[in-house]
Amino acid sequence: MLGTSARLLKLLSLLQAHREWSGPELSARLGVSTRTIRNDVERLRSLGYPVHATPGVAGGYRLGAGAALPPLLLDDDEAVAVAVGLGRAAGGGVEGIEETSVRALAKLEQVLPSRLRRRVSALNAYTVQIPVVSGTPAPVAPEVLTTIANAARDHERFRFDYTGHDGEATVRDVEPHRLVHRRGRWYLVGYDVERRDWRTFRVDRLRPRTPGGPRFTPRELPEGGDVAKYVEKGVSAAMWRHRATVLLHAPAGRMGALPPGLEVEPVDAASCLVRLGGDDLAGMAVWIGFIGVDFEVLDPPELAEHVLRLSERYRRPAGARPRRGSP
Repeated sequence: MLGTSARLLKLLSLLQAHREWSGPELSARLGVSTRTIRNDVERLRSLGYPVHATPGVAGGYRLGAGAALPPLLLDDDEAVAVAVGLGRAAGGGVEGIEETSVRALAKLEQVLPSRLRRRVSALNAYTVQIPVVSGTPAPVAPEVLTTIANAARDHERFRFDYTGHDGEATVRDVEPHRLVHRRGRWYLVGYDVERRDWRTFRVDRLRPRTPGGPRFTPRELPEGGDVAKYVEKGVSAAMWRHRATVLLHAPAGRMGALPPGLEVEPVDAASCLVRLGGDDLAGMAVWIGFIGVDFEVLDPPELAEHVLRLSERYRRPAGARPRRGSP
């Protein structure tokens, strides 16, 4: 049975759920008699908490709005969720609340137990936020995020079951680098030990395996260490139905106006390769023509066929026009 002080805190925590509890329900939750519940309610009232009671069979207890803010009683996951939310707000994105969020986060971290303070600190330190307007959320359990963040902080390999976008299930062994939050979804950026390359994983598609792997020495991320840029390019590429490689007969320096996310690779002083993607080959053929330089489609052959048909469609009406100066 809980002691009086612990029982009062538990009772207050239940009442903060903003619902009405009957005496028998609270009695069952706390393992005491309804008379003890009534006495505990009186103790809370004497401490300044406005606990309202409704008499009758359908009546019960609820916590009303008071002049003073009662202490928030949070379990571990709730405390982590609040702290991470404050951390995101402190980083910007909502005008006018950054400074307030920093102050609130400092107060919360001051009273967190050391075990939670380490979880919150790791998650905030190893998370990168990509600001976007909208997105489709994919819920992730807080303990999964903190497990990944702790592994990244401690430089310990992270093993997990993963389901790819094609439905294939695999087991991955990864050196975790950062968590990235983008459009309501969480991504893990890490070095895949078996595939010997960097990868981006949807966190909602993975299930951690325990225990974790051995410690590792952090590696340098591609894209000059820019995690947000790396994830944006990887996620955008994964969304494309078709991928293409095109040789442009122009120096790479002239391609600065191309949309972000395209890969431009110099070949020599007069040409460069562009790797792009899209959902419609016909639309890709039109877009390549808008670049305004001579080009060759290297891959795939289907895109080259679309370009050929498009060129013939343009050439027919142009060839039908009388030439200037002809009779």
